[in-house]
Amino acid sequence: MTKLTENLNKKQKNLLLRVIAAAVMLVVLHLLPLKDYPVLRFLLFMIPYLTVGYDILRKAWKGILNHQVFDECFLMAVATIGAMILGEYSEGVAVMLFYQIGELFQSIAVGKSRRSISELMDIRPDYANLEQDGEVEKVDPDEVEVGSIIVIRPGEKVPIDGIVVEGSSSLNTSALTGESLPRDVKPGDEIISGSVNMSGLLRVETTKEFDESTASKILELVENAGERKAKSEQFISKFARWYTPAVCYSALALAVLGPVVSILVFHRTSDWALWSDWIYRALTFLVISCPCAIVVSVPLSFFGGIGGASNQGILIKGSNFMETLANVKYIVMDKTGTITKGNFEVTAVHDEREHNIDDAHMLELAALAESHSSHPIASSIRRAYEADGATLDKGRVTDVQEVSGKGVIAEVDALQVAAGNLKLMKMLGVACEACRSVGTIVYVASRSEAADPENGQPAGEGSVQAGGSWEYLGHIVISDEIKPGAADAIRQMKQNGIVKAVMLTGDITSMAESVAREVGIDEVHAELLPEDKVTLVEKLLAEKKAAAGPKATLAFVGDGINDAPVLAIADLGIAMGALGSDAAIEAADVVLMDDDPAKIVKAMRIARKCIRIVNENIWFAIGVKFTCLILGALGIANMWLAIFADVGVMVLCVLNSVRALFVKGM
Repeated sequence: MTKLTENLNKKQKNLLLRVIAAAVMLVVLHLLPLKDYPVLRFLLFMIPYLTVGYDILRKAWKGILNHQVFDECFLMAVATIGAMILGEYSEGVAVMLFYQIGELFQSIAVGKSRRSISELMDIRPDYANLEQDGEVEKVDPDEVEVGSIIVIRPGEKVPIDGIVVEGSSSLNTSALTGESLPRDVKPGDEIISGSVNMSGLLRVETTKEFDESTASKILELVENAGERKAKSEQFISKFARWYTPAVCYSALALAVLGPVVSILVFHRTSDWALWSDWIYRALTFLVISCPCAIVVSVPLSFFGGIGGASNQGILIKGSNFMETLANVKYIVMDKTGTITKGNFEVTAVHDEREHNIDDAHMLELAALAESHSSHPIASSIRRAYEADGATLDKGRVTDVQEVSGKGVIAEVDALQVAAGNLKLMKMLGVACEACRSVGTIVYVASRSEAADPENGQPAGEGSVQAGGSWEYLGHIVISDEIKPGAADAIRQMKQNGIVKAVMLTGDITSMAESVAREVGIDEVHAELLPEDKVTLVEKLLAEKKAAAGPKATLAFVGDGINDAPVLAIADLGIAMGALGSDAAIEAADVVLMDDDPAKIVKAMRIARKCIRIVNENIWFAIGVKFTCLILGALGIANMWLAIFADVGVMVLCVLNSVRALFVKGM
């Protein structure tokens, strides 16, 4: 008994004791010879009835007073009180007893699901070690300001996002990503809240407040996921609103019209036996009709699916997105960071010898021009320049112009430098040939006159042709590695019902087509500006509707930052590798917390399993109930079958719903 109750809360323990006491009393009273003592028999049976059912009767009475009559408590109260009035004491007590057993089982199942998710998502820190004036004080994470220094000892959770300033260690990020492989960190590395420090002592400078940190945002997302209801849940809510009153009025009609029809049509004698038989049928009808199985199991299935996905590093923002994810037929993917690693490296520098410039000088000019950009390609150029110990002096750079989708123009010393793609070169009138190397090509040009000689003003974006002519200096080849699991992930997507896989990228056509061939992409569109991606996704949405049907959905997979407009217009936005990215968590409907494209397939499988369980519960519960309702109306089903149709079906549906939580091996 101790082992059984150790995981129950106080309310559950109280109900369990009442159920056991009522069950024992029911068995004893059933064995006692009380038929010759009707009043005593009634009073004795009322003891277990009230013991196990007083709270149901109270809730039913409160519902009547509040004009919210038609719920399961009202159905149970009417059915059991009616059975007691008809002298069916054992049935009356048994109905209330088994209903409460079902309620207890449901409460335990829901509690277990919630505890499992809480344990798996145990990322909320309890405290932070704040360093002030050489002393370390344990404080609430809410009290730590941005820019503070916190100390994280081995075995402690990272309480707030920050940058390591001292120490090295390995971090366990499994609660965030679902992956067991530790992540090594050193000074200068960013770390996020919710991960666990496994080895060395770390001193970290915080970059966010606790409420804005990754752990808080993830927990808030999971907790609020239940507010976005799927169509199945909305259907169940509407179904319960009209279903319960309908069966109550049907039971009343059965109790009144049944005897009347029997008397008028079949010429039965109007006596108490006739009326009690039809009233008993009506009460059986009420017990069978209780919609608990559907009302409880459908939300529980979605809750389990969302929780199980969260454990695997897949954050689904609501059960409505679970349905959309289950119906994905078209998948549109960004290239960089989704199919490829996004770790750009300079692999070649080709200078234009006739302009008397060598590789190192051209790389220096490009690195300075890109020195204020956060784009991965710009970072790779800067890393290549600094690889031999050179230092980048940003003070030499002025008048930086970002040309959307093309590149950058900046003034370096007394020279104006342009670094970007072929579109930028064409815009500036620079004569150059397209490089045939596979990779991202950054073309570099310069001119000595940085100002318009007519007015002396710097040349803005609209006047880049002012001054002297541009000279082509050469180009830099930058390569990006395809993720090891990308090809297998796309193959599995197609095995799981994806009709078309499309890749959109701003990269050059040759590079894009090379990647697409290697991973098995069906259709590729390259050299796109951000607005081009939106236009293409809109066309694909129209194509999808015509080719795959209205229920089919299109998912766009991107980094959640640069692709926010496309994420917004797609049926489903999936942010890939969004660990620590606030913009990704805000923009997407589904957030994958690591860079593994196989998580897309896993998310689809989890969603489809969850929807399958929901449909199983709905059709099983409705099928059994309507069959038993017909049998009850015909007088074939008795109160014991009614108990199975209510409690038994609910228990089976809840057990089936809990399966949605187990997704580890998918």
